Amino acid sequence: MVGGLLVVITLLVIRLSDTDAKFTGPQLPETLTLPDGVTAQAVTFGDGWVAVVTTENVILILDATTGTIRQRLEIK
Repeated sequence: MVGGLLVVITLLVIRLSDTDAKFTGPQLPETLTLPDGVTAQAVTFGDGWVAVVTTENVILILDATTGTIRQRLEIK
């Protein structure tokens, strides 16, 4: 059991220290400007987009590179 635990820890260390790993994490934009009067409550990132939940119960889907609004969803 101890040997198995050591193998798992070793594999985790090798995998997490791999500099050539394909996963680099989310690519965050340098800046993101929201429309006037909009306050962000929550933010999540996807591949090429950023979703902002506002305090007015609206979800704004923004383009990650340009910051333009792709879609606007009202939460009812």
